Order: sequence, then structure tokens, then C-alpha cells
Amino acid sequence: MTTVFDVANYILEKKGSVTTWKLQKLLYYSQAWSLVWDEKPLFEEEFEAWANGPVCRDLYDHHRRKFEVSHFPKGDVDALSDDQKENIDIVLEVYGHKEPQWLSDLTHLEDPWKEARHGLHPGERGNSVITKESMALYYGGLLEEHTLPIEP
Repeated sequence: MTTVFDVANYILEKKGSVTTWKLQKLLYYSQAWSLVWDEKPLFEEEFEAWANGPVCRDLYDHHRRKFEVSHFPKGDVDALSDDQKENIDIVLEVYGHKEPQWLSDLTHLEDPWKEARHGLHPGERGNSVITKESMALYYGGLLEEHTLPIEP
């Protein structure tokens, strides 16, 4: 199984240096769409529903206090299959040019983040896990409704 660090390094290899905020959202959408297209997670690490959107704490612990990153020493791009890379490339085509705030705002409109934040006020700290099941169900529903112009 690949790790969030493998995927992060692949994204950074494709995009160059990005803000940690944007990287977290690109990883989130890579995971979400992998759950739909491949019917399995891209990586095992979880996302938590933080005030500014989904955050993978495992990755956060390695980029804490950094605004931008360009590489993680523990990730291996070669661990990704060609299909996984292709899926990530599609996510980068759709979401990669968006600003971090736009991506964060989008996650705030979507059920997986909202459900995990249930009962919390805007801006309030929280660390409830956004389940992979809720991601697969929600984003799979978008694909079925043809709500997004995104296909593997």
C-alpha cells in the first residue's frame, strides 16, 4: 500500500513547491476520487475535519510550521502504480490550478467534511476523522449525477 508521503511527493514532483494548505487539499481529493474510481483507498492515512478543511495529521506532523513544501524525505514516487499516477494527474488537472482558499471553501460545502464537523462552530478546533466510507459515498454520488467534469 502506498503512503500519503508517496502521493505527496508525486504531487510535488508534478506541481513543484506548493503551500502545505493546498497540498493537504490535493491529497484529500486524490484520496476521495481514488475511493470512487478504484473502489479502494490510495493510502491508509486518515483525514481529520479541521476548521480550514481536511488535514492528514500524519503529513501535517512533518510539515508543521512550514508554509510551503517541495519534497518529503520519506515518500517514494515509484511506489505508485501507473493507474494511481493517472488518477492523481486527473485530480491535478481539475483542482491543481485552484487557490488553497478556494479548495478549502469547496470542502466546506461537501458532506464528508460537514458531517465530520457536526456540532462544531465555524473556526472551532476539531479532529474528527472524515471516514473513507463517507468520502466514497459522497463523491461517488457526484460522479453518478455527473455533477463534476471528472472521470478516470
